Amino acid sequence: MNYKVIQVIPTRDFEVYIYFADGKIKLFDAKELIKKGVFKQLQDIDVFMGTCTVLNDTLAWDLIGNYDSTKCLDIDPITLYNECPEVEEPKIATL
Repeated sequence: MNYKVIQVIPTRDFEVYIYFADGKIKLFDAKELIKKGVFKQLQDIDVFMGTCTVLNDTLAWDLIGNYDSTKCLDIDPITLYNECPEVEEPKIATL
């Protein structure tokens, strides 16, 4: 199984479309996550969307802005792959 994340697209409703190397697209709902611990920093929608990226081959938020994979908030790609629902390609209007 290839759990490598190759692209992420955040939405204004605190969700992220996650594109995996095997061609699957999963949808991560971060609404509960941003209420907890260090992830509270992502409650500002501009921070959530502006720092969302791929680091460490997974969904991450680069809060410092220097793409240092040791200083980001990220989520285990295996967890994302196994727990997020598979979805179709998003329509531009829904983002």
